[in-house]
Amino acid sequence: MTPGWRHAARLLHHAAAASLLAAAAWHGCRAGWIEVKAHLAQHLVRRAWRAAQAGGETARPWRWADTRPVARLSVPGRDVDVIVLAGASGRTLAFGPGHVAGTPLPGARGNSVIAGHRDTHFAFLRGLRRGDALAVQRADGDTVEYRVAGTAVVDRLATEVMADAGDTRLTLVTCYPFDALRSGGPLRYVVTAVREPGTRADEGRQSRPARRLRTSSA
Repeated sequence: MTPGWRHAARLLHHAAAASLLAAAAWHGCRAGWIEVKAHLAQHLVRRAWRAAQAGGETARPWRWADTRPVARLSVPGRDVDVIVLAGASGRTLAFGPGHVAGTPLPGARGNSVIAGHRDTHFAFLRGLRRGDALAVQRADGDTVEYRVAGTAVVDRLATEVMADAGDTRLTLVTCYPFDALRSGGPLRYVVTAVREPGTRADEGRQSRPARRLRTSSA
């Protein structure tokens, strides 16, 4: 190879490396912004939740919001404490975990389904194990305790995870795998938690027949 060709090859190599670095930086900044937005939104959502607790009425976290807080989900002994919002659209999941419409509210009897993003609010799901404790504070102030019964990877169109099993449970859903470069693939990671005996839950059921698991990409 002549000196001229070697010089041109080096220039192409450097240009390609610079392009890759720029792309990586853009994706890193975008991922960072998504995470920052998710956590900042939770501050506003948490303030709306406190207002609802104090006044007995649910409030929108910001004036133009098309969602509202419906429950508070925490993992005792871990740094997990998030407010669950009404609805599981992509717009809602950008701000917090979303309660899937048509399933009972968190803390009520039946199978309450909550979806969340694997890289923000529901990143903690990958660390949950059978027997771990969860807690849900309802809008009326009561707290219902749960215990993780199992985890599974299912197709995003699975219906069985939405079914009423005759008990009081939480079904937490996020995209899978956790380290995928893109969200919205064909698989979902599901954590099932069942109410601890002795904790309160509504007697009335609010669930509907099982349907496809069509939450927004999580």
